[in-house]
Amino acid sequence: MPTALITGASRGIGRELALGLARRGYDLLLVARSENQLQVLADEVQAAHQRQAHVLALDLTQPDAASQVATWTSQHASGGLAVLVNNAGYGLWGRFEQLNLEEQLNMLQLNLTLPVQLTYALLPQLRQVPRGYILNVASTAAYQAVPSLTVYAASKAFVLSFSRGLRYELKDTNISVTCLSPGATTTDFTSRAGMGTELQAVANKVSMTPAAVAAAGLQALFAGEAEFIPGVLNKVSAGLTSVVPKGLVEKIAAGIYEKYL
Repeated sequence: MPTALITGASRGIGRELALGLARRGYDLLLVARSENQLQVLADEVQAAHQRQAHVLALDLTQPDAASQVATWTSQHASGGLAVLVNNAGYGLWGRFEQLNLEEQLNMLQLNLTLPVQLTYALLPQLRQVPRGYILNVASTAAYQAVPSLTVYAASKAFVLSFSRGLRYELKDTNISVTCLSPGATTTDFTSRAGMGTELQAVANKVSMTPAAVAAAGLQALFAGEAEFIPGVLNKVSAGLTSVVPKGLVEKIAAGIYEKYL
């Protein structure tokens, strides 16, 4: 059977993407830091969907993580690697000069460098199947600068631009590239980013569930869409960034995020 690789698969959107791909008949390669959570997911996939699921517990911020994942994938994608999901990532909330630089660089390694390295390493495997797919998970933050999430938003802007450029380069091949840009989602993003309960409460008012985001993302992926923003409110807010002056967009974003610093 064809195989799908998902990074950041242990929870949230990554977990739901894995389950959605299993329902579509894919065997799974699951990568994240938590071996226990990955194994629970693998057991669920095998019991509920009768699909094979291999797990690799790995700190994906390590400089050699991509090469480790690529080697492991070549050993376990027995039916051929057909889907690559670059989902692993997180944010850090706070003013750039006040956040720890090493932590910000680790975030860039995971959000930005790892997808590039892993895509480069796995493209030869994706070329060996009749139809290959790459799903890169960005954010609605990719469409604007976000004060107090400055580096995170910049990293997601890179993911969006990288996805579109790579998609064009591969347009005459068997591989389709899609960028999924969710808005607020009921995951642990805010707590991992160091946001307070006030911002969590604000996010909860407009959050989508990981299952809804994943279902919409997979539909867009297999429909061959270039980029997809799930949720009407998210589509509207991202669309406004192209017509509203950038300074005003940034002022609005700062009004949401910076007042709780």
